Amino acid sequence: MCSPEEAALLQLEEVFSATLARINSRVLLPLLEAEPSDPQGRECQRLLQQLQRSSQQLWEVTEKSLYSLRERLRHPDAMGLESVLLLCEPDYVLQAHMEYIESYTSCVVVQAFQKAAKRRSEYWRGQRKTLRQFLWGVSSEGSVGPALVQALRQPLTHHVQQYVHLLLSLGDTIEDCHPARALVVHSASLFGNLQSFLRQAMDQAVATQDLWHTLSSRPRDALCTPARRLLQDSRDVPVMVAPLRAERVLLFDDVLVLLQGHNVHTFDLKLVWVDPEQDGCPFHLLTPEEEFFFSSKNPQDQVVWRWKVTQAVCQALRGKKDFPVLGAGLEPSETPTCRSVAYTFLSEGRLCHAAYEGEWCRGRPHGKGTLKWPDGRNHVGSFCQGLEHGFGICLVPQATEDKFDCYKCHWREGSMCGYGICEHGTDEVYKGHFQEGLRHGFGVLESALQLPQSCKYTGHWERGQRSGYGIQEDSDRGERYIGMWQADQRHGPGVMVTQAGVCYQGNFQADKMVGPGILLSEDDSLYEGTFTRDLTLLGKGKVTFPNGFTLEGSFGIGAGSGLHTQGLLDTAALPPDPSSTCKRQLGLGAFPVESRWQGVYGPFQEFVRAGCPGDLLEALLGFHVQSSRELHKSQEYLCCERTPPDDSAGRMEDILEEVLRHREPEALQQYLRKALSSSLHPLGMLLRTLMLTFQATYAGIGANKHLQGLAQEEVKQHARELWAAYRGLLQVALQRKGQAPEGEEDTETRDLQVYGLVLPLILPSFYSELFTLYLLLHEREDSLYSQGITNLSLFPDTKLLEFLDVQKHLWPLKDLSLTIHQRHSLIKDKCFLSATECLQKIITTVDPREKLEVLERTYGEIEATVSRVLGQEHKLPMDDLLPLLIYVVSRARIQHLGAEIHLIRDMMDPVHTGGLYDFLLTALESCYEHLQRDDMHRLPSHWDSREPW
Repeated sequence: MCSPEEAALLQLEEVFSATLARINSRVLLPLLEAEPSDPQGRECQRLLQQLQRSSQQLWEVTEKSLYSLRERLRHPDAMGLESVLLLCEPDYVLQAHMEYIESYTSCVVVQAFQKAAKRRSEYWRGQRKTLRQFLWGVSSEGSVGPALVQALRQPLTHHVQQYVHLLLSLGDTIEDCHPARALVVHSASLFGNLQSFLRQAMDQAVATQDLWHTLSSRPRDALCTPARRLLQDSRDVPVMVAPLRAERVLLFDDVLVLLQGHNVHTFDLKLVWVDPEQDGCPFHLLTPEEEFFFSSKNPQDQVVWRWKVTQAVCQALRGKKDFPVLGAGLEPSETPTCRSVAYTFLSEGRLCHAAYEGEWCRGRPHGKGTLKWPDGRNHVGSFCQGLEHGFGICLVPQATEDKFDCYKCHWREGSMCGYGICEHGTDEVYKGHFQEGLRHGFGVLESALQLPQSCKYTGHWERGQRSGYGIQEDSDRGERYIGMWQADQRHGPGVMVTQAGVCYQGNFQADKMVGPGILLSEDDSLYEGTFTRDLTLLGKGKVTFPNGFTLEGSFGIGAGSGLHTQGLLDTAALPPDPSSTCKRQLGLGAFPVESRWQGVYGPFQEFVRAGCPGDLLEALLGFHVQSSRELHKSQEYLCCERTPPDDSAGRMEDILEEVLRHREPEALQQYLRKALSSSLHPLGMLLRTLMLTFQATYAGIGANKHLQGLAQEEVKQHARELWAAYRGLLQVALQRKGQAPEGEEDTETRDLQVYGLVLPLILPSFYSELFTLYLLLHEREDSLYSQGITNLSLFPDTKLLEFLDVQKHLWPLKDLSLTIHQRHSLIKDKCFLSATECLQKIITTVDPREKLEVLERTYGEIEATVSRVLGQEHKLPMDDLLPLLIYVVSRARIQHLGAEIHLIRDMMDPVHTGGLYDFLLTALESCYEHLQRDDMHRLPSHWDSREPW
């Protein structure tokens, strides 16, 4: 059985459906028949069309509700109350009502009914009887406009009121435990709220309509829109605004308006912040460019304004009105501190006419956002209290079409500060550090190769100028300058390396070499004296030739293009030692290794001194970005491959935790290997930057043998600095855990870790450029060694042993009764083949210690072979070892052995000096020198290499 309340609901829906149909056909459609010609008329026409569509949609929803009620009454046993649309989908029904209310009140605000009726006034005067059908207890006498307003309002108001009454009555008839009761109670609550919402919406629409009549044309034209609603007027509730003395204050649902004479000041409510309440004080409003204090003589009026403004701001940010309506005495939530809104600045200053879209906090850009100026400048990134702060990308257009500067950088308080990449419209690219918007610290400036004067500078900067130690390569001139700079000019000690292999060293001033200096040529000729500013020999000097001859006197430019000299040529001097001649090195005393790359070590040291804060991690690590042209086209400015700033603090914590977990020697080596190989680890990034400086100095033109000493001491210094960097991370990790920091290391302990642990790990990173310098430096020695090896390769094994004066009782030549094939195999195996193969492994590693271990195993293999021949353990004295080692070396045929030996000697751990490794390396050096001798370059005439064995 269905209840009387359900039957009443059915009847209510039938009446309302019929009423909506009649309103649509007899009121709305006739209102739309007139064709307006003025803009205001067309706007009213658009609003009436929207109202007609909302009315049609409400009628369709009512028909669906009516159908569900009829089905329920026809089949009460099969279909429960849950099938009634009003109960199972009340939000759907509610939404149709609210859209109708919104459309209707928009028409009321701009008096759309009255304006449309005027266009067909005669017709509507004859429709009073029709309008009277839609009114209950209200006279239709008077003008047509108000009658139309009432005709469209009263049926809805009555319908919603009856909804609430019948739903409440239906709920009373259902038992508490019945499932349908909750649905009925919920629906009754929703439509009760709708009743309050409808009443408030109507009141606001009428108040807004009345407001427009009180304003002059200028503010009315600026403010009047159909969707805008008046929430509060200072004529009703007085309020004073300071410092701007407004004559009238209007609070709408989207803007706050201050009227001052003919001036209209509007403030978007999405960009209005209400400060937390302070008892007895005027409440404070913040906007992007203004701030105000609202006060009133009556404290209660001030409370009303504060409540209304706070509610309006919250509604504006949500994009819809409160539903249910906040009642009197209820406190709305505080206005959100952080928001995302678009705004264009108007006041004069840095941001004049700039459009900002992004996150805000208390009236200032704060968080992620985009700032665009009318001249085409764009900045996308992080902001803090209105200023660029954190990572950001800025595009600055140039006068030339399609040219712009792109700055991808870290910012601090509005200026570039920290690591950045700047791609200039001139095709120059700078990658390095900034301070207060200027290049400062370490950085690399490189111009495109196709430019007329392409060059690359790698080094230190000070306030936008090259200053300190730096490397500049001029590709067009084929020159590289290594040395000191000041005020963007070469100034101080420096070395110039040319593509022709000529090197200069001296003091520079204002980009020119002045005073005495030296010149080293490719053939090791040495000039010591004075130069002109364009590096031409001029004045007193001395030339030392590779053969030991010296020429001392005065030099100048001759009548032709040659060099004119007048002096004394000394040919009596003894020929110099070739090894000492080729080892003349440049720059060793001029640039202390500790101070060369402080601009690279400095940021890491500052990071550690600051306690390794996570927010500075990204600025330390740098980032990788797309080309600026791709960024400009796509506008995806923040697609850099970067350390996520929100995760930086957590990552730094993980790094420090890992430092503490890997302090034991074995674990430490694995940890350092992993850290140094990662570009996302501070140690790994530091190593990569040092590799960049090393390549910039010693690769290409810089691959000059006279720079070998400069390079090898630099690698050692990098190992010391990286160990100090690790120690700094460890100290910070201990401090964060509340543990006592470790004491200072003594020199011996530090060197043990630097040479035994760090240097082997980083040497592969520098090995290519470093070993090239060793090759060039010892090229002549290695050439003589190779010639000796080639000649000795012509000897059969036994004849070579005899030639080297190896005692015959040490020769591995037993079991001669075997066949020729077997004897050949046996001899090859016994003639120190295992030692030869062992020594060949010396080139498979770059670690000096591992190379020494290979040498130790080679010595062990030689002794093991001799012991097998003698049938007993035998320790070889030096007189016996040296010829056997020469034999093994000659058979191993290791290329560039001189470069290998000298690199091991320079890079090995000092702890091995005077020990076994030192002894074995000295023996290998002796073999190397022996193989360079003249008697190794020619065979005795009575020995025929083709003689059978």
